[in-house]
Amino acid sequence: MATIKTLGLSKTYGTGESMVKALDGVDLTIEQGESLAIVGRSGSGKTTMLDCMGLLMRPSSGAVIVDGTDASTLNDGQRAELRSKRIGFIFQEFNLLPTMSAMENILLPLRYSGGDRKAARIRAEGFLEEVGLAKRANHRPTQMSGGEQQRVAIARSLINEPTLVLGDEPMGEVDTDTANALLEFMRRINAERGVSFVIVTHDLDLAARTDRVIRLRDGHVISDERPSRQLVQRPAARGGSLDAALSQVGNGFVDAALPRRG
Repeated sequence: MATIKTLGLSKTYGTGESMVKALDGVDLTIEQGESLAIVGRSGSGKTTMLDCMGLLMRPSSGAVIVDGTDASTLNDGQRAELRSKRIGFIFQEFNLLPTMSAMENILLPLRYSGGDRKAARIRAEGFLEEVGLAKRANHRPTQMSGGEQQRVAIARSLINEPTLVLGDEPMGEVDTDTANALLEFMRRINAERGVSFVIVTHDLDLAARTDRVIRLRDGHVISDERPSRQLVQRPAARGGSLDAALSQVGNGFVDAALPRRG
């Protein structure tokens, strides 16, 4: 079953001679458990595509179908409910609340989706263990490195058990080795739990490690490729935790002030 599908997706800004087509009739199907990267130059429509898929923006025409539900038939409240229960988000600059701890940030989406907080807290503790931050559950973002903050952000995106996670340059604020380790963790979640991941990135090496690479130009899909992934083989991590994987590339901590890549 398709996790998400777009049919004739179009988005325009402005009118008349100043009208710009950010997306122009995009048809795309992403299956359950698939990982996909969207690449293209600035202005190609990548972010608009992600916003429409995440139900953050209504398209000018066409449809976005999430887990069989046509979002174009829903009102704003219904779209928000579908988004909170089915879609997780990862942002380039983490978007963690500075006054909240790692645990509190991970649990934040439950304020909007409801659900069993006790069960969610157990899941959150499990995610913190998986990403190697169990001992930093009570730390605030200012007490964590950039790599640690992004691990919290990834855990937050998964707390509501979504079927789809969308990432806007999710590895843009960490170094290459940490980005690889984070991506390997995401791919494990992708394979073991059937969660689909869609990321927008300028990093073609990172994109090549996903199942599919969609290239946009002027709002059109100009290619849809399935690269042969050549993943760097690393020693097996103890218990499969991200912290152990990161220990293979250094001490597992990344300077939050690292410059953006690409």
